[in-house]
Amino acid sequence: MLTPFQLSNHGLATLILIVVTLASSFCYFFGFHRRRDVAGKNVPPGSFGFPVIGESWSFVKALRENKGSEWIQRRVAKHGRVFKTSLMGSPTVVITGQAGNKFVFGCGSEFLSMKQPPSIARVTGKQNFVELTGMRYKRMKGALMSFLRPENLQDYIGHMDALVKHLLLGATKGKNTILAVPFMRKLTFKVTCSLLFGLHHESTNEALFEDFSKAFKGLWAFPLNLPGTTYHQALQGRSRIVECMLPVLQRRKEQITEGIVSPKDDIISSLLTSRDENNEPFGDEAVIDTFIALLIASHDTTAILLSLMVWKLARDPKIYDKVLEEQMGIIREREDETQGKLSWSEVQKMRYTWRVAQELMRMIPPVFGNFRKTLKDISFEGYDIPQGWQVFWEASGTHMNKDIFEDPTNFDPSRFDNPSKPIPPFAYIPFGAGHRKCIGNEFARIEALGIMHHLVTNFEWSQLIPEESITCQPMPYPSKGLPIKLKPRTFRTV
Repeated sequence: MLTPFQLSNHGLATLILIVVTLASSFCYFFGFHRRRDVAGKNVPPGSFGFPVIGESWSFVKALRENKGSEWIQRRVAKHGRVFKTSLMGSPTVVITGQAGNKFVFGCGSEFLSMKQPPSIARVTGKQNFVELTGMRYKRMKGALMSFLRPENLQDYIGHMDALVKHLLLGATKGKNTILAVPFMRKLTFKVTCSLLFGLHHESTNEALFEDFSKAFKGLWAFPLNLPGTTYHQALQGRSRIVECMLPVLQRRKEQITEGIVSPKDDIISSLLTSRDENNEPFGDEAVIDTFIALLIASHDTTAILLSLMVWKLARDPKIYDKVLEEQMGIIREREDETQGKLSWSEVQKMRYTWRVAQELMRMIPPVFGNFRKTLKDISFEGYDIPQGWQVFWEASGTHMNKDIFEDPTNFDPSRFDNPSKPIPPFAYIPFGAGHRKCIGNEFARIEALGIMHHLVTNFEWSQLIPEESITCQPMPYPSKGLPIKLKPRTFRTV
């Protein structure tokens, strides 16, 4: 019988053997594939890094240490604002700066698609609407936009306000400290599940939340699908989400047939009754994949923004006081007939609070960058980008550019309020830009402002770890979960 020490060594040896075998198997293929792609082409300068893993390991490590922009800038200094590398198993061209943003976001979908690296697509699903192109994408986007247009969001304000009040009261009752990051993640998850997808069953949502958390962590993890790895756990989480959602879809179809539920009630019902480019139903797989992608995109990015706002307001009393003044002013001016409910017109008055959010997204973008995939050979600034390669854009190249934003390291919300120097197109991109701009940006704005309204008007707070740093996993969060001490206000709205 093997001793525990021998078992440990045996497992390590097996893992090393697997890695070496994979490296040996793929090394020649990747080397040949890259030589074939670049033959006779003027590809950008740079390095593919190590065989198979490329530079993925150092890239993910830099993101976790909140040094992703430094990782990019070191290569920009060496190779220029367009350089090649290898990320997530594919040859990649990184493009930075305003001209690069314009190229990426303005390039037609017949040349540059939103397709993610295979390792990410395995988690989000290959049929989610982000991966789609052409008429199929337009049909699905139309079904989604029927819920996300600003004029339609007005109907959500009352429901959202009541739900936020209920969840905030439940999470803080009898507590004087909370972990702000997990609280915001769970709060935005429940709001999104309820308002957009019509999922109201508490135990189902709790189970989904745990599996979505695992899936999210695996998006930009090193794609090693072995037991115990973050990526393996992400794929397992996705499998459980699919298993949970299949009976939900079946019940929803029956409710639609019986007239209990309308296609106008929620996104799932809308997708189940929509038709693709061939006038056929999208199918369960496409609906579930889109559900997964939308929930990851919607609730986590908003949770990031809210967590960073709590973090910033705790560290900057002047900013906090201005936000508080604006939010309390809304309550003082409230007419009796609103019965204490937040209204659409009141959300539009939260201009300074949103300026704070905008400035945070400039300095710490919720989405550091993202991938596109070339469907044909394309060129940019004299360089060739072969078909099948990835293109990666990143926000810091313009967000922290002193030629675009004066004194970019200074936190100044007023730069978004009638700026003397207008912000040029494709320079401020927390929600992307062009025809693939985030379709949920207005929903995120309303949700974030509604939650901050109730938090600020009901509590004061302070950080329990004043020097808590920011980490990216894969998006930026306070590294310790942002524990805060709450002090209820004498005047409370919840």
